[in-house]
Amino acid sequence: MPYPDNSKYADFSKAVLVWFQDHGRKNFPWQLNPSPYRVWISEIMLQQTQVATVIPYYQKFLQSFPDLKKLALAEEDKVLHHWTGLGYYARARNLHKAAKIIYHDHQSVFPATLEELIDLPGIGRSTAGAILALADDKYAVILDGNVKRVLSRFHCVEGWYGQSSTIKQLWELAERYTPAKNCRNYTQAMMDLGATLCTRTKPSCSLCPLVLHCEAYLSQRTSEFPQKKPKKKLPVKTTQMLILQNKSGNKVLLEKRPPHGIWGGLWSFPEIQEKDSIKSFVQKNGFTVKNEIMSWNNLRHTFSHFHLDIRPKILNLQKDTNMVMEKPGWHWYDLNSPPELGLASPVKTLLEMLSNK
Repeated sequence: MPYPDNSKYADFSKAVLVWFQDHGRKNFPWQLNPSPYRVWISEIMLQQTQVATVIPYYQKFLQSFPDLKKLALAEEDKVLHHWTGLGYYARARNLHKAAKIIYHDHQSVFPATLEELIDLPGIGRSTAGAILALADDKYAVILDGNVKRVLSRFHCVEGWYGQSSTIKQLWELAERYTPAKNCRNYTQAMMDLGATLCTRTKPSCSLCPLVLHCEAYLSQRTSEFPQKKPKKKLPVKTTQMLILQNKSGNKVLLEKRPPHGIWGGLWSFPEIQEKDSIKSFVQKNGFTVKNEIMSWNNLRHTFSHFHLDIRPKILNLQKDTNMVMEKPGWHWYDLNSPPELGLASPVKTLLEMLSNK
């Protein structure tokens, strides 16, 4: 698609900036005393997560890790603990890896170029652009979900975001409209426009500064853009989580998951598949349990590519094991004095249920 002619759309960025002065969001925690570190943390947290959810997590995270050195030298379990409930835990692991790289390889000096930022784990082109623009007011281009939606509707861009031709077109438009100066305000304005007016459903078109030239609005097709990925029914997988309680009931066994895959590096209950025997697990690991096994209602957890139905099974030990001799990767979690561990979201839910009972 050719670029729009300059005379018709030359004021795109100007209109967005004027709107931002009166209607933009300017009081988020990461906007106060912005720095590359503070903006970086917020941008990673905001990937696929709503602002209202992120704010309390961000504030607690910055209390524990106020600077890059603190984050780089922290134990992974402590970092993941602060991420528990935010989901997409690879973000936290990459954040920790990147902090170590900056600390050791860059002497704690945050990279100042797009190329250097993109080389870090977990930082893509748009996140790198946001760090440069929002922290230092440098010219940089972003294309997050909000910007994609605004540009998709403004130009009736065909195709969904997973198609390379669609993304290429959106990047070209984003580059065209991003002004050389006042990039910080423009970048925030585009995010705010998508988040507050050009929303996924029921956009507030009458309040939008771009409405007079928005192709989707003018053709009454706002609901058609951005175009959606063809729907595919998510498969359902099942697993049994074994909630093994010590004799007094104040501790439960947790197992650290492998560093990769779902919930990588987090603590979870031991899992066995439906075809596997709980009795075999108990015997193999030398536990003596009471005969009665309690089953709780299934708990469904949905990932981007499948549903996981969790079947919790409660097992009570007849006598405590020698906890000093526990296997590597095992931890007896104290319900009365919870340690700071990174927990998979459904595990946190089940632990809360146990504590309440």
